[in-house]
Amino acid sequence: MELRSSSPEASREALTSLITRRYRIAGPNETVQLMGDYLKILQLEEPLKKLSVIHVAGTKGKGSTCAFSESILRACGYKTGLFTSPHLVDVRERFRFNGTEVSETLFQEYFWWCWDRLQEGCTSSLPMPSYFRFLTLLAFKMFTSEKIDVAILEVGLGGKYDPTNVIETPDVCGITSLGFDHMEILGHTLPEIAGEKAGILKPGVSAYTSPQREDAMAVLQARAADLSIPLQVVHPLADTGNLELGLKGDHQLVNAALAVSLCKHWIKKSGIDEAMGNDDLPDAFKTGLASAQLLGRAQIERDLENLMLYLDGAHSPESMEVCGNWFSKAVKSSRQKTPKQIMVFNCMPERDPAILFPSLLNACHGQGVRIDKAVFVSNSHGTPTSDLKWQRYLQKCWDSLQSPAAGRDEFCNPVATQEEGEEAVSTTEYSMVIPSPGVALNFLRRLARSCPSFSVNVLVTGSLHLVGDVLNLLKR
Repeated sequence: MELRSSSPEASREALTSLITRRYRIAGPNETVQLMGDYLKILQLEEPLKKLSVIHVAGTKGKGSTCAFSESILRACGYKTGLFTSPHLVDVRERFRFNGTEVSETLFQEYFWWCWDRLQEGCTSSLPMPSYFRFLTLLAFKMFTSEKIDVAILEVGLGGKYDPTNVIETPDVCGITSLGFDHMEILGHTLPEIAGEKAGILKPGVSAYTSPQREDAMAVLQARAADLSIPLQVVHPLADTGNLELGLKGDHQLVNAALAVSLCKHWIKKSGIDEAMGNDDLPDAFKTGLASAQLLGRAQIERDLENLMLYLDGAHSPESMEVCGNWFSKAVKSSRQKTPKQIMVFNCMPERDPAILFPSLLNACHGQGVRIDKAVFVSNSHGTPTSDLKWQRYLQKCWDSLQSPAAGRDEFCNPVATQEEGEEAVSTTEYSMVIPSPGVALNFLRRLARSCPSFSVNVLVTGSLHLVGDVLNLLKR
């Protein structure tokens, strides 16, 4: 394969041109037909049939489950490929070989190989694939070319009509915890959402699921029965105290357990199961669980001596509760003398802050942790800084849930902050609106420096895009 001479910026610009405002989900005819046509153009139909795949759908924890699965199988000595979404800093994060994101050189090589052939083969009646479809096709090309032992694929959205579901015979399927997310696309009831997720189940392919609410489980079981396949419910790993997980939070015991079951099934199906031995949790599995990593999920970064950032891309009511519990326990376990908590938040307008905020607040209050101030920002590549109506609405919702009897003090209560001509707007006793993550981070740094006796704990949440923006700022 020839290496096309091109800068990273050129490939990113070409990729961005595929972004549309249409929802990524589509009807069955469109998904099957388009993906089939694209696979023919790229001559990936036969290579894809030979690819060994673990396919994972769900609402909460599917990225973590995939990360655990990849890390376990890598620790067992297998060559792994991992495809997840979204990326937080760079698109190459979505493609990992043996735990390492694809190199820029390989990315460029495979990107332009796919791009040129699709440009040549697409017509007015067959347009270039949309953003996520292209990335899925790119993952298929990478994984079939690099001769890996197993590919772990995370569903992008839903399951039934997701581009990854073009895989006809995965080795095993997993469904993580289900909840209310993307309801405008997947349905407004949990059974409707479960039906979309169950779309990845295939005839002759065993499936595993985390515990679900009764009405959601009934849908999954009915689908499995229609296909005459086993569906096994996997209960959380026991928290023995000596089991160290690379991804933090009590909720990860659920995801880790599902990953263990998926990996055990895959290893047995491959016919090479020496790595498992007779233990319920072999040493290689423990090693894999301990070394698993995933950006933006329960991630802690120290920025200054007294400024800690806690980053988690929670964006559903259930994940916000999990995030609040993790953040509170992490802050309390650090045994800081005078801790102060600030939340930096943004979410998509499709989400309901009147549901998200109580889930977070109740979890924090239950642990005895108070958020002293909320800072609402736009995504640096999202809402223009000149239009902060959504952030003002978030602020209004947040303030309405606060109690005057909470005993707030004057910490983090300036009238405004100014940085490079931009200033905070709509400051209240409980919250602030700041135009961008960069301005917010600079404000937090000045605050921490001006209050050296305080330990400033900043929870960044509500959106993986926001978490990615902040991680990018820290990287710079």
